[in-house]
Amino acid sequence: MAEQLNGLLGEAGEPPADAKLIGLLELYLALLVRWNARLNLTAVRDQAGILSRHFVESIICARQLPAGVETLLDFGSGAGFPGIPIALCHPEIAVTLAESQGKKAAFLQEAVRTLQISTTVHSARAELLQKRFDCVTLRAVDKMPEAVQSASHLVDPGGWLALMTTEVEWNQLKPRIAMAFCEAAVYPMNGTEHGVLILAKKLAIEYP
Repeated sequence: MAEQLNGLLGEAGEPPADAKLIGLLELYLALLVRWNARLNLTAVRDQAGILSRHFVESIICARQLPAGVETLLDFGSGAGFPGIPIALCHPEIAVTLAESQGKKAAFLQEAVRTLQISTTVHSARAELLQKRFDCVTLRAVDKMPEAVQSASHLVDPGGWLALMTTEVEWNQLKPRIAMAFCEAAVYPMNGTEHGVLILAKKLAIEYP
C-alpha cells in the first residue's frame, strides 16, 4: 500500500507519507475493507479507489488545515473521512467524529479502538452537540446546503469551515454562509475530479 499511496500523493503534487502514518493507514484500510464487505460504509470498494478517492483527499485536507486548530468536528463522518486521517496526521488536534447512523458509528468506534487514537465518536446528529469547534469539516454529506448551514453554527467565531466539494457545488453553497464567513480560500485537490478544498474563516464577531 505504501508505494501505491505515495504514488498517488506524488501525482497530486503532495510529499509522501512517512512510515508511521503509512502503518496506521494500512490498519485503517484493512478494517474498512473488512467492515465494508458487510456494511455499506462506502460505495468505493477496491483498494485503489479507496486510496485515491478517500485517503489522498483526506490527507490533503489535513495538510492544509490552518495553524492553531486545536478542536475539530467531522460533520457526518460516515466511514471516517476526513476525520480519521486528520487525527492520524495531527494527533495534537482533538477530533470529534459525528455520525448518526448506528452501524457507521459502530465502525468508527472500532476504528478509534484499533488505531488507538484519542478521538471522540458522537453517535447522533451533529446539530445536537452543545459545543463549538476551531474547525468543522464536511465531505459528501446528504443535503449538503442544509448541512453546511448547520455546520456553520458549530464553528467558533474566528474558526474555520473546511468543505471538500467541487467548484460547481461551492458556487451553490456560498450564499448559505456568506453573512457569517470571510472570503474563502479555494485549494484545487490535484489528482481528483474537479475536487476543491474550501477553507472559510468565520467572522470573529457574530451578528444577530
